[in-house]
Amino acid sequence: MSASLIDNLVTKDNWSDLRQFKELPNIDHDRLHNYRIKRLREEIRKANVAALVMVNPISLRYAVDYSTYALFQSRIPSTYLFMSEEGPTIIFGAFADTPLIDRSCPANYISFFDAAENLTENAHLFSENILKYLEEIGTNNRRIAIEYVNPSVTQACLRKDLEVLDGIAISEKARLIKSEDEIECIRWSIAVAELGIEKMKEALKPGVTELQLWGLLNYTNLANHGEWHDGRMLASGPRINPWLQEATQRSIKSGDLVGFDTDMIGPLGYFCDISRTFHCGPTKPTKRQKEIYRLAYDEIQHNLQLIKPGATFHEIQNSSYPIPIECRENAYTCIMHGVGMCDEYPRINPAHRGPNPYDGKLEAGMVLAVESYMGPLGEENGVKLEEQVLVTQEGYEILSNYPMEKSLLE
Repeated sequence: MSASLIDNLVTKDNWSDLRQFKELPNIDHDRLHNYRIKRLREEIRKANVAALVMVNPISLRYAVDYSTYALFQSRIPSTYLFMSEEGPTIIFGAFADTPLIDRSCPANYISFFDAAENLTENAHLFSENILKYLEEIGTNNRRIAIEYVNPSVTQACLRKDLEVLDGIAISEKARLIKSEDEIECIRWSIAVAELGIEKMKEALKPGVTELQLWGLLNYTNLANHGEWHDGRMLASGPRINPWLQEATQRSIKSGDLVGFDTDMIGPLGYFCDISRTFHCGPTKPTKRQKEIYRLAYDEIQHNLQLIKPGATFHEIQNSSYPIPIECRENAYTCIMHGVGMCDEYPRINPAHRGPNPYDGKLEAGMVLAVESYMGPLGEENGVKLEEQVLVTQEGYEILSNYPMEKSLLE
C-alpha cells in the first residue's frame, strides 16, 4: 500500500474523532466512580455478605475503572478484586494501575492458562486470602459472593466453611440504576456509534462488502477510545433472514436490505445498542420490503408506549405488540432488555414464546433497548430495528437519534 494512500486513510482522516464536531459531555468522574462504588456496597449490604469477589471484566470496570485486557479477562480471569461494605478494595493480578483501589497484590492464578495442573492448589491459596481479608475487615460473617469462577475455587472456599453465593447477582443489581454521569457516558457512546452509522450509510452502494461497512463502525469506535463490539451483527440481501448472522465478505447488491446491530461497548466503557435497516439503491424498495419494515417500526412504537416506572415485566409482555404469525418463528429473542456497560438485566421475551422467566418492574434511571426483528418465515427480506431509551419519572426518553429509513417508511 502506498504512503499516499495511508495518509488519506489515517493521517488525513478528518471525520472519525467526534470531538471535532461535538463537545465532550460534562462528566464529574469522581462523582461517577463514587456513585458506582456506593451502589456496589449497598448491594453487598443487602445480600448480607462479608465480601464480593469480582472477575467479570465489566464488573472490574464498573467497580474500579479497570479495563486492561478486558476480552482476555473474559475467558482467562487473571485479575480479580475483593470488595466489602466498608473495608479496603484489593485488586489481584492487575496489569495496570487504577487509582480507585486501596491495594494491589499478586494473584493466585485461577485460570487454566495461568495455573494448569496447579488449579486446585491455587484455589486453596485463594481461599486462604479470602480468610485473611475477612480477618482484616474484622468480621465473623462467613458469607461471601463470587462471580464466575472455576468450581475448584468454590470447592476450596467451602472447605474453609465459607458460604458461597452468586456474586453476579450483586454486581448486576448495582448497575441497574444509572446516575446522571452514566447517562452522559451513554449519550456520548451513542453519538460515537451514530457517527459511524452515518459513514456506513454514505458508503453503502452496490459492491461494498458487509465487512467493509462494519469496519467503518468499528473504526469509529476505536478512533474515539471505545472498546469492542459484542458481535458483528450486519447482514444483507438473502442473509438478513433469519437474523443473527454476522457480517461476511458478501458484496451488497442494489435492492438489498442491510440490517445491523451496534452491540458496541464504546468510550468510557458504556454501551450503545441500536439497530437500523438500510436499503441499498439505486433500485427502489419493493412493496414487500416496505410492509416488513412497517411491521418492525410499528412494534417499536407500540412497545415504547409501555415503558413507565412501575410497569412489570409480565404486564409489558402481555401488552406487547402482537407479532404476526408469519414472523413469530424468526422473531428476535426478546422485545426489551437492560443496557449499561453491556447487555444487562432485565430481559423481556415475546409473548408468543410463553411467560417471561422472571418478573420485576421498571424503575426510573434504568436504560433499555427496545427490539424488533420481522423476518417472515420462508421469505428473503427481514428488518432489524432497535431504540435505546431511558426510563424517566414521566415515562421514557429516547436516547438514540439516528433516523429511520425514509424510503422504507414512505
